[in-house]
Amino acid sequence: MPASRPATPSRQYDLIAFDWDGTLFDSTAIITRCIQLAVVDVGGRMPTDKAAAYVIGLGLMQALAHAAPDVPPEKYPELGMRYKYHYSAHQNDISLFEGVLPLMANLKARNYLLAVATGKSRRGLNEALRTVELQGLFDGSRTADETAGKPDPLMLRELMQEFGVPPERVLMVGDTTHDLQMALNAGCHSVAVSYGAHEPQTFTALGPRFVACSVAELHAWFATNA
Repeated sequence: MPASRPATPSRQYDLIAFDWDGTLFDSTAIITRCIQLAVVDVGGRMPTDKAAAYVIGLGLMQALAHAAPDVPPEKYPELGMRYKYHYSAHQNDISLFEGVLPLMANLKARNYLLAVATGKSRRGLNEALRTVELQGLFDGSRTADETAGKPDPLMLRELMQEFGVPPERVLMVGDTTHDLQMALNAGCHSVAVSYGAHEPQTFTALGPRFVACSVAELHAWFATNA
């Protein structure tokens, strides 16, 4: 039997799934720069900040291929290795956004199921969770290398199946159009944050319930709307 929790009439959701980079983890600028450096390393033209930031949230190889259209496919493995090299040199320079830990603790205390749905690899997410000592807060997680990359809804569908929660009781929180489109594809609601990788004006067509300008705004929204 799936490990589920009974719905609480006073709230709209039972399972809240969070994107990682740019939503909980303040890594957008470093990821953007690492993508740019990796492309140049293999002989490609450096993507603009906007082009590099756009692919954040996708699976690694999908993201790098999109950001470097002039790099031939046979160089993709090298491109991935160069990205990982640059990121590993800076991963300890990044941290949770201010206010994330109190937010997570509050949601946990209110008995929500909490999950991560990310374009990171399983290894990368596990390392990040150990770094910020968050392992005990999340009930489940899915990464792009073990399911399917965003905006494919497989991550959310697997989490829903694992916990026995229907789509209408699931909320996806993310900083990119890839996150919001994934939620739509899975039949779930979404909330966007505007402090991550994508510009907030790109969110409107995807119908998020709210766009938070800060973690504090996100926390306040959860207090009265979720």
